[in-house]
Order: sequence, then structure tokens, then C-alpha cells
Amino acid sequence: MMRGVCHALAATLLLAASIGHAQSTQAPPAALKTQYVMLVISDGVRWQEVFGGADASLMGKDGGVSDTASLRRDFWRDRPQSRREALFPFLWGTVAAQGQIFGDSAAGSQARITNTMKFSYPGYSETFTGFADPRIDSNNHPPNANTTVFEWLNRDAAFQGRVAAFATWNAFGRIFNAERSGLPVYDGWTRGVAPSSSPRSALLRDLYATTIRLWPDVAFDALMQQSLLEYLGTHDPRVLFVGYGETDEWAHAGKYDLYLHSARNMDGYLAQLWARVQGDPRTRDKTTLIVSTDHGRGWAREWTDHGKDVGGAEFIWAAVIGPDTPARGVRTSTPVQQAQVAATIAALLGRDWQRAEPKAAPPLPIFR
Repeated sequence: MMRGVCHALAATLLLAASIGHAQSTQAPPAALKTQYVMLVISDGVRWQEVFGGADASLMGKDGGVSDTASLRRDFWRDRPQSRREALFPFLWGTVAAQGQIFGDSAAGSQARITNTMKFSYPGYSETFTGFADPRIDSNNHPPNANTTVFEWLNRDAAFQGRVAAFATWNAFGRIFNAERSGLPVYDGWTRGVAPSSSPRSALLRDLYATTIRLWPDVAFDALMQQSLLEYLGTHDPRVLFVGYGETDEWAHAGKYDLYLHSARNMDGYLAQLWARVQGDPRTRDKTTLIVSTDHGRGWAREWTDHGKDVGGAEFIWAAVIGPDTPARGVRTSTPVQQAQVAATIAALLGRDWQRAEPKAAPPLPIFR
């Protein structure tokens, strides 16, 4: 047992050292083009589907699928590259093609969480702060005592009042500590729409109020997407978080077909947001998009689960596209950590999050 512990500790130290060395040669350039950053997380999307597409072993009864023929028609292709493009056409056709993607374990590019919990609140907090907090051991944890990079940027005169968060899960008000931070957080069923007197906002509030709640704490992605688009029509946030939640809910329910369809819907929402960004002269070629997940899932029949006792749930993925991220596609032999996202957001905007938060991990190695 002691030999195993020592091996695990050595592996962790080696990973940290390799990440630190990579970052020492990957400092952000002095002149950056990025003026806007959008972080999008789709809850619990496995790296296996991101890099390999639909899993044939889960497209039947083991995945709770009754209409296998229809699912195979939509998502099955003979080659893994074709399968992943069928599932995530925008992620692979645009983001990976014009940017970078991490987390392909088969290519020596593992992306890991550093918290030991392997579930959502700890994962989101790690993503937003740059470090794992062992005190966060429940999704019901109270408002986050840690300052997130979003809160810190909102204190900066250049970004104050131009930071916002939209999500389907109603826990983000606590994760961002909205009361202390002052961040506008629109999450869940009852806070999903930003204050506005527009007819469209009134319609969205009515839909949120009258739609049957399949999950009491998670609203539907489609509603949140429309609420976000309405907000972007009248606001110009420079730092934006977007959190989709359906993928995790359908996976927990053991519905592989609905998990896949929700994942592809999420990819379509990304394409819609990117088209809007690139179609607006204020944000065109000035925006970096980061896409990731909060935790992984188990292997084989444990695909529905995650948590500290579920092997494999520590592996995630991340993708980046933007004017300061060279097109390098799938990064090989490049291990990264979830904790690196926070400093990446700051670095893209010309800020040093590690100086403000010494516990934070360094930025992802995305720069030239």
C-alpha cells in the first residue's frame, strides 16, 4: 500500500512539474488581441465522447436505449474521427480546427481535475479560482469563501459591470458567491432571466415559470440559451460564463441517447454563440472561447456516475479558440489541469491571476 501511495505521489509531482515547465516556456505575448473571454462548461461531458464520438457499447440496453437504429443513424460512423465530428460538428470543425483541444488520454494529453471529490461544486470552484479547496465536499456547500477570477476581474475598472454568468443549475449563485461578489448570476428556474421590460424577456419569464420541471434544480438548456441571447442583445459583457447542465442529468438517468442529443445540442449552442461573436464588429476577432467540463465520468457501466470513488471521473477535457491561440489542433504529450483555466482567463485579458491568488495554477499552454 505504501509503495502505491508513493507511486501516486510521485506521479502527481511529476505532472505538476511538467505543467510548470511547460508554462515557463509558454508566457502570454506582450501584445494580446483578446478583449472578450467566454467560458462555457457542459456538465459531465466525457472526454471519451469528445475524442472518440458515440460509444457503441452504450448504444443499446446498457445505455438505456430502445431505438438503437435511430441513434446509430444519427451518431455512429466507422471511424472515431467521423464519430466525434458527427456528435460535435462545431467543436471539431471550428474550435479544434482553428484552436487547440486538450484531454485526449490516448495521445498523452490527459486533462485532470485536482480536487478529489469528482463532482460539480468542487470542480466549478477549482475552475473559477485556480485551485482545489478540500473544504468544498458537497454540492450543497454554502456560498464560496474563495474569490473567483470572475469576481476579481469585476473589481478591475476595465471590466467592472461587464462580467456575467448564465447557467441552468441553480447552485451558481453560491459558487460565485453572488451576494458578496456582486456578479449578476442568472441560474436555475427562478433566476434564469435578467431584469428587462422587453416582450421577449417577459415571454421567457413566463416559460421558465410554467414549464414542467423535470429536475427541480436544473432548468433546460434551450431556455437558458434563449435567455442568454436576449441578454447579449442589450449588454456587452467582456467576461462571460455559460453553464449547460442537461448532459449530466441525462447521464445520471442512464439515458445515453438523450445524453448524446443534449451534447450535440450544446455544440449547436456554441456555434450559435460564436456566430454572434464573429458577426458583431465589437467582438469579431477579439474574443477567446474556452470550452470544458466540470468533471469526468466512470468507465463502461459506470458511465452514468462520478464522485470520489468512481475511477476515471478525474479525467476531463478543454478546448480554446481565439485570436491569441495558434491553431495546433489536438495537443499531444501535453498534460493539463482544470485549475489552469482561471489564470488562462486572466492572462488572455492581460492580467496576472497568480499574483493575486498565489495558490492558483498557471495558464494553459495555449500561447505562441
